Amino acid sequence: MRTRIYVSVLLIASFLCMAHGAGVASHAGDKDSSGSVRVAEQTPAGAKSPDANPILAATPPLGWNSWDGYGTTINEDQVKANATWFAEHLKPFGWEYVVIDMEWFITNPTAEGNSKNSLYTLDPNGRYIPAGNRFPSSAGGKGFKPIGEYIHSLGLKFGIHILRGIPKNAVASNAPIAGSSYHASDAADTGETCPWNPDNFGADATKPAAQAYYDSIASLYASWGVDLIKVDCISSRPYRGEEIRMLSAALAKTGRPIVLSLSPGPAPVEKAEEMRKYAQMWRISDDIWDVWHSDVQYPQGLGDQFQNILKWAGLSQPGHWPDADMLPLGYLGPAPGWGQPRPSRLTHDEQRTLLTLWSIFPSPLMIGGDLTKADAWTVSLLTNPEVLAVNQHSSESHPVIATSTAVVWLAEPSSHDGYYIAAFNRGESALDIRYSWKEVGLKDSEYVQRDLWERKDLPSAKSFAVNLPAHASVLYKLKPLRVPAH
Repeated sequence: MRTRIYVSVLLIASFLCMAHGAGVASHAGDKDSSGSVRVAEQTPAGAKSPDANPILAATPPLGWNSWDGYGTTINEDQVKANATWFAEHLKPFGWEYVVIDMEWFITNPTAEGNSKNSLYTLDPNGRYIPAGNRFPSSAGGKGFKPIGEYIHSLGLKFGIHILRGIPKNAVASNAPIAGSSYHASDAADTGETCPWNPDNFGADATKPAAQAYYDSIASLYASWGVDLIKVDCISSRPYRGEEIRMLSAALAKTGRPIVLSLSPGPAPVEKAEEMRKYAQMWRISDDIWDVWHSDVQYPQGLGDQFQNILKWAGLSQPGHWPDADMLPLGYLGPAPGWGQPRPSRLTHDEQRTLLTLWSIFPSPLMIGGDLTKADAWTVSLLTNPEVLAVNQHSSESHPVIATSTAVVWLAEPSSHDGYYIAAFNRGESALDIRYSWKEVGLKDSEYVQRDLWERKDLPSAKSFAVNLPAHASVLYKLKPLRVPAH
């Protein structure tokens, strides 16, 4: 029987008060008769679905996305260079996906994208195809198939970004929809468009032609060998449930296992069950960049993410992952989606905090930046097998302490040989964090400790006690100390 984890109402309430109205919800679980909040049960990673078929994205996907380094400007040579580096340095540690982010079909891209002066590349059926001046191997109707084959040849998986809806240029030309008797104007809702991107009209879910259009692009992407599709402007501002359903149905019809990732955030918690039905991952916040705190909606900072992650605590399941966003680490250039080219401005302590929080939660891990310029520190962050094991092979993750400065989470290894504990200092000065094992929900009186970042054993302890600089964290594995019988 799977263990049920109980988090006190006082913990959740105290954290909500600290959020200062920032939208942290109190429904991280359902209340039982005792008044405690029951965090949703988590199935061990790697489980199988009821029909015994392997679950798609059974563990949080690990990959690279071009947005943080290249914005919308990436070209074929840059994709291949990053994929080659990825295969050599990250693949041995379980990293898998190489994802080309938005507007790969534009011939005159700007780093931040969403330009009203974009020049588009479409096929005769009104579907975006790679811009030939950026991806020359796409010539002759090949699309992304050659790049997909190159990425697959490295033993990796290939992903792309799309915007929900149907291209305005396709509607203007009333292009025929492949595999159907419909045309683009039959599918479009010309009164609706993404509020922050001018490329597409919405797809009218009341019209069969809209499903036909989504079927046609899914078929095209499957023929390219796509393994992951990140769909934007669909899970927040506004939430488009019917288009999520149509895209999921279209991908299923291809017969190819394709991970469906929903963006941007914050996705609504009350739609969690619906998103689980149709997608494998969904964003829980707006874009996170290399700042600790932000007073504006875009971008958000690492320190702002604690309250978002608390809202989704316990709602991860194999095949269905709340996504805390990409990792703005390493060199963010040559044309990042926000700001000027730069090394990540997060301190080393903050970078470990980011990966510790994403791992204990757990969230998909999608590194950004130009991998070919990654320094030894960045590589060490991404290739620590003991930290990655927390992200990939743990369950029952939940917060046990949350104050204005201190946050403590627990999780259980899939090996069931102890616990993972993560502690964070959200404050602006050094902090002593001291709790009895009972206060953090553990029963034994003494535990053997291993520091997973430093990869070294520590003395056994009869309580949990760490001193953390501002914005720093620790991640330990704990095992009960068993005194041999005499």
